[in-house]
Amino acid sequence: MKKIHWIILGILFVITLVLEFTVLAGYDSHWWNAIPAFYAIFGFVMCYALVYSAKFIAKKIVNRDINYYD
Repeated sequence: MKKIHWIILGILFVITLVLEFTVLAGYDSHWWNAIPAFYAIFGFVMCYALVYSAKFIAKKIVNRDINYYD
């Protein structure tokens, strides 16, 4: 990426970070927003589930025996 893209991305990151801790700090529209680090934990668990479900699909469904088409 060009240097200007990184600068714009950094500025947007800082703006959203400031908004998260100032304007949106008291905004709890769902029960899970009150749990600290919920989205980090949820992202980790779903990434783990995605990797292992992809391994299962690759081994059991996509992978075929060597003589499957003979």
